[in-house]
Amino acid sequence: MAEIHELSTVLANQIAAGEVIERPASVIKELVENAIDAQASKIDILVEEAGTKSITIIDNGDGIAPEQVTRAFLRHATSKIVDRNDLFRVHSLGFRGEALPSIASVADVVLETAVASAKQGKKVHYRGGELIEEIGTSARQGTSVKVTDLFFNTPARLKYLKSQHTELAQIVDIINRLSLSHPDIAFRLTHNDHAILTSVGNGNVQQVLATIYGVQQARKMVALEAENADFKLKGYISLPELTRASRNYISILINGRYIKNYQLTKALVKGYGSKLMVGRFPLAVLEIDMDPLLVDVNVHPQKHEVRLSKEEQLMSLIEEAVAQRLGSENLIPNAYDNYMGGRNEEAGPQDKDALIMQLNENSRVHEAVSPEPEMTGIINQAVQFDTDEPKTLEVRVSDDLTKEPMQAFAARYAHPETITPFDNVGTPVAGKQAELELTANAAVEDTQLQGQRFPELSYIGQMHGTFLFAQAEDGLYLIDQHAAQERVKYEYYREEIGTRGRELQQLVVPIILEYSQVDLLKIQGHADQLAEVGLFLEPFDTNSMIVREHPGWFIPGQEESTIREMVDWILREGSLTVADFRERTAIMMACKRSIKANHALNDFEARGLITQLAKSENPFNCPHGRPVVVTFSLTDMEKMFKRIQDSHESWIEYDNHPF
Repeated sequence: MAEIHELSTVLANQIAAGEVIERPASVIKELVENAIDAQASKIDILVEEAGTKSITIIDNGDGIAPEQVTRAFLRHATSKIVDRNDLFRVHSLGFRGEALPSIASVADVVLETAVASAKQGKKVHYRGGELIEEIGTSARQGTSVKVTDLFFNTPARLKYLKSQHTELAQIVDIINRLSLSHPDIAFRLTHNDHAILTSVGNGNVQQVLATIYGVQQARKMVALEAENADFKLKGYISLPELTRASRNYISILINGRYIKNYQLTKALVKGYGSKLMVGRFPLAVLEIDMDPLLVDVNVHPQKHEVRLSKEEQLMSLIEEAVAQRLGSENLIPNAYDNYMGGRNEEAGPQDKDALIMQLNENSRVHEAVSPEPEMTGIINQAVQFDTDEPKTLEVRVSDDLTKEPMQAFAARYAHPETITPFDNVGTPVAGKQAELELTANAAVEDTQLQGQRFPELSYIGQMHGTFLFAQAEDGLYLIDQHAAQERVKYEYYREEIGTRGRELQQLVVPIILEYSQVDLLKIQGHADQLAEVGLFLEPFDTNSMIVREHPGWFIPGQEESTIREMVDWILREGSLTVADFRERTAIMMACKRSIKANHALNDFEARGLITQLAKSENPFNCPHGRPVVVTFSLTDMEKMFKRIQDSHESWIEYDNHPF
């Protein structure tokens, strides 16, 4: 038997680094979170070659006392908690005391720090977990950490790294999330001396959203607020017309910490109901304030995963808040924007690659492009809300970024009273501050159309037996007749099925269903839930069950397929409610019984459909989330026919012919 022995400190730290430090983005996350915990108001992140060459984090936080600097590199050394009671009331982002020793064990780390009360600061140099140098320094208040030769002594981890484009996308994703969770901090991220992202740090979340996603996208996001006895929600959610193909654009923040929680994300999406198309997801940032006692952040070293008490109550609050917020919105999309948005979405991956290639060409990175970065908000850099169209800006860097990191930091923060925030091209924007705040607050109002929620439409005609044309005072409206009738019938069937009661229909010929032993055990475990929806499955044979009766609202002729669908759903989802399944049934019935394309309607039928649609609870989307109505405003029409255009001289001056 091999002898049991204690691992060395360096080896233990390297093992811990395998969980905490996966890639350059992990280093940046841990160090920036330390800066945030140190009360920094300005944080610079300087990256070279996507972090594989060097990473420098500079902040103006509290700093570390000289006598405690080396102690900070000991494993499980932290200033965030003292006893076990603090562990259950964690307010800081970090608390495990693993970041610095883990990073130092797999890289070359130089840390320079000073506190306001000390006569001088301290500079330490670690390589592979060993202290190389420790000297006094005249550094100003705050901390600078430079990390080079990452994974130099763990070649397997170094080989695991992806292309520089992928690693850079991961870094930007981290800074995006931190900027959203801490809008009061001014972040500046540069890659190979080129500015990528800059936030002003004035506390305006929508301005950060504009920096990440672009001004026009931010204007299509509406504010959300809700609270109950345990939770307080606030944030921004996109209108249903603004969606993405993945959940990566949803940021859930709990007490200032970005977390990944499938159930909360699912609740947010569910709040949209049928306003979202299948497979599409909104853009959202949702900040949740709650008692730290209700959340356990000590689940994983990276602290992305948490466990929540009263999670179901929180899910209900989120779902209801989203549904209520969107319930009062006019959700008819602009036809031109909807069309162009669809085209851009279809060419999404190619466009992303081209944009990231352009970004990294400026940054002198020439490797294969990553096909699917998590967040592509690294391109839209405009933060001004006072423009109608986002401008293409040439990325420039202020002169101080060409200096050494600590010199750049000193130049930026030497006279705090004279500091002005920087926009994303390195130019002061203090003069625009008041205008930014006013226009940011007005951005939500831009998304809301004035007047009634659904316009009063006058029918014009039908095209190709598929689309109906109507007009209102503000422009032309196009209606998908199948989607419109599907919405009307869905709301009818949903109400009809819900009022049928709990009566059961006896079967003349029982239905036999065969399943594997594993599935049979699962079905038996959910027998009570199935009984709640009026479905009683009795054991019949080794691998089969028998059904002798079914709910009265089943569609005649579809009894067996409906029962199989119910059972399959509970096997997949693990739960089943009457409301959920009846809604799914209403969607199915509405889709199958609605008029299809190439079906001519007379004027009476068309006007009747438009009238029924206007009375619907949600006349904007079919049950699958597709738009029912789109509009061309009068301004859109005038632009398309060049009646409105930007020119250096007017038509009147050109040919003396007023229109």
